Amino acid sequence: MSCQREIVRRLREGIPGFECVAGCHDCCGPVTTSSEEMSRLPVKSDAEHAEALEQFNCVHLGANGCEVYAERPLICRLFGTTPRMPCPNGRRPQQMIDPRHEQQIHNYIASTRQVLV
Repeated sequence: MSCQREIVRRLREGIPGFECVAGCHDCCGPVTTSSEEMSRLPVKSDAEHAEALEQFNCVHLGANGCEVYAERPLICRLFGTTPRMPCPNGRRPQQMIDPRHEQQIHNYIASTRQVLV
């Protein structure tokens, strides 16, 4: 396992999960992610990217919500788990993310080359 893959795995493990409102995609939009995380996502065409950006959506947002939910980037996983990025519907995990772990995620994002999803 590559070093970057291991870092992403460890960072993902520390993000608490919670149940979203069915069909909601209020927190979805164009985001950036590391090359490591991008390599886990299906490749989309330039036309698909352009169409999603015109609608200010994520290219992986489908009719039934996130099409890559299991592999969604770290930034997407943070939504609703920290007071800095609250769920617009008030959903949240029982225990919010540990602030130190959140900072590690932000440090990872800041220290890696980010690409538009």
